[in-house]
Amino acid sequence: MKKDDVLMVTIRCVAYNHECYIRQCLEGFVTQKTNFRFEAIVHDDASTDKTASIIREYAQKYPEIIKPIFEKENQYSKKDGSLRKIMDSHTHGKYVALCEGDDYWTDSLKLQKQVDFLEAHPDYSMCFHNAVIMYLGIKKAPVLFNNLECSRQIHLNEIVDHWIIPTASILYRKDILPMPTWATKIYSGDQTLALMAYAKGKIWGFEDVMSVYRQNFVGSSATARANKMGETYVVDQHLLLYNYYNEETNYKYSNIISNRINYLKKQRLYLSNRYKHGKIYSFLMQPIFVSKKIVNRINKIKM
Repeated sequence: MKKDDVLMVTIRCVAYNHECYIRQCLEGFVTQKTNFRFEAIVHDDASTDKTASIIREYAQKYPEIIKPIFEKENQYSKKDGSLRKIMDSHTHGKYVALCEGDDYWTDSLKLQKQVDFLEAHPDYSMCFHNAVIMYLGIKKAPVLFNNLECSRQIHLNEIVDHWIIPTASILYRKDILPMPTWATKIYSGDQTLALMAYAKGKIWGFEDVMSVYRQNFVGSSATARANKMGETYVVDQHLLLYNYYNEETNYKYSNIISNRINYLKKQRLYLSNRYKHGKIYSFLMQPIFVSKKIVNRINKIKM
C-alpha cells in the first residue's frame, strides 16, 4: 500500500504501566492483514515502568503503523478531558478502533472483517465482536465476554441493561466524534461511546471471538477508583450518564433509559445498605455461563 492511500482506520491505544502486556497488544496491531492503510496511535501516559521503551521499539520497527505519543505528565489523572482531546486530535482514519494496552487482538483479519461490514452497511455506526475474559490475580478459567451465538444487530437495552461490548472489540465511524462535553464527567467512556453511536446509527455484534480482555483483580484502576469514591460510585455514574443521554437525545429513548434509571435508583439504595466496597460490579456485568460449548469456543482461540 502507498503512503497516499486513504487512511481507513486509526487504532486508539492508551497505555500506562503495561510493561507485561503491551508487547502482545502491539503484536495484535502489526499482524493485521488488510487491503487498506491503518495506523495505531499508541499513547503512553507517563508510565513508570518499561512500557514506553517497548512502544519505541515497535515504532522504530513499524513506523508506518505505530505512531507513539509519550507524555511527561499523566493526562488521565487530570480528569479534565485532556487525554480524550489528545487522542481526538491524532485520530484521522475514516474508522476508529479501540484497544487498551493490557488487552490484545487474536485475529489477524479483525480489522478487515469489521471495515468490510461498515463499508457495506452505511446505516451502521459501530460494530464489535466477542472476546475472552482472562482473569489475572485469581485462579479462574477464561470465559466469554457475552453470550452472542450469532452475529446480529444490537438493541439499546443490551447496552444499558447488560453490557456486552468489549472495549478492544469496538470499531466505529469517526464522525461520531467529538463526544459531548459532559462525557468528561463519566468514567465509562466505552459505554458513553456506544450510546452516542446508537443515537447516530445501528450497532452490529459479531459472534466471532477476536480479542482478549484482561480482568485484573490486582491493582485494578476501575475497582480502586470505585472503592475510593464510595460504594455507590458506579451506580451514581450510570445515573449521571443516562440523565445526560436523555437530554442529549431529546428523550428519544426515554422509555428504555427511564426504566434503567428507576432500576439503578433502587440498586443505589440497596447497595448503600448492603454491599461493601467493590461488590457494586456484581449486577452491572453478569458473569457468562460457561457451558461445554463455550469452553470449546475458547479453546480454539490462539491466546
